[in-house]
Amino acid sequence: MTLRQAKDPPTILAVDDLQDNLKLLERLLAPRGYHVVTAETGAQALECFKEVCPDVVLLDLIMPGTDGYDVCRAIKGDPRFRHIPVILLTGTTEHEAYVKAMEAGADDFVLRPFDSAVLEARIGSAVRAKRLQDKIIEHQRHLEQRISERTAELERIQQATVFSLAKLAESRDPETGEHLERIRRYVRLTAECLAGKGLMDTPITAEFIESLYVASPLHDIGKVGIPDQILLKPGRLTAREFDVMTWHTTIGGDTLSAAHKEVGSNTLLAIGRDIARHHHERWDGTGYPDGLKGEQIPLEARIVALADVYDALTSKRPYKEPYPHAKARDIILEGAGTQFDERVIQAFLALEGPFQEIQATLRDSSAPTLLQRIFETLHESGTRALE
Repeated sequence: MTLRQAKDPPTILAVDDLQDNLKLLERLLAPRGYHVVTAETGAQALECFKEVCPDVVLLDLIMPGTDGYDVCRAIKGDPRFRHIPVILLTGTTEHEAYVKAMEAGADDFVLRPFDSAVLEARIGSAVRAKRLQDKIIEHQRHLEQRISERTAELERIQQATVFSLAKLAESRDPETGEHLERIRRYVRLTAECLAGKGLMDTPITAEFIESLYVASPLHDIGKVGIPDQILLKPGRLTAREFDVMTWHTTIGGDTLSAAHKEVGSNTLLAIGRDIARHHHERWDGTGYPDGLKGEQIPLEARIVALADVYDALTSKRPYKEPYPHAKARDIILEGAGTQFDERVIQAFLALEGPFQEIQATLRDSSAPTLLQRIFETLHESGTRALE
């Protein structure tokens, strides 16, 4: 609905089943600068609202079909029009009619036969009230738009900050490449598939999927606390080194948990916390750091766990070449019910084509990034100093 501007001539919708009454109102109001729209039935009056937004409705009570009470209730029951003043023009003085009209939402009454000066004064007062309400509504809409734009901007900043922090943490690891971008695309597809197929007992919302997409790059943010000699080791880790590497789940989870407590209720940080801490848990309870089992593992962590393993299998590492999709799929299937939630695997199997497309499109570059070269240089310098 377009609100009328103060410079526009006030529009009056006159509703009466008698033509003579409508002509009388037109002769009275048109010379005084009012634009008069007429309707002979209640149904016609309501139809007029599709094309015009009147400043005041002059409404007869007794009409065949849709009477004045019904018209008034319809106007006042619509959030778009309820602020439009409705003045009843009636010849009845029955108390019950007045009560019924007030219950329907009428704003004012003028008894027939009416004094033209009184009617014009009532209409003028109603127009001023309507125009003032229009200004309030327009100001409210402007504020809501500003708030919406500002909220969207803050969300974009939050998402960019999350991804930048995750990217900075991952930059210490020369093996990651486009890992973060692939991971968040895998998890979004998987969550959407789980939701679309209704595979989970609890409905998956659009808000959860978006938060999962944004927060999933934080899964390995705890690696910032892992010593270079372990994180950057080109070969396989010893048992002791692997034990130290597992600390990244606790470091990441605790860090994001502290941030969540500082901020208060924040879905994005809560999901990021659970992903960072629990994406190495296993369905059979033999994972780390907490040995959670089955449904104890947050859904977001179960989804990221599969995506992370698939990406590791299909990516090049210093100790292995990338596995083809078929081999990676077979390895994941072997973990059904032990490492992975079987329902998440069902979604993965339904998404084999898109997964392969993402892996091919976002294949890692062999050239290290600037930050990776800096970390490698610092690591080498520190090693030589120790020697």
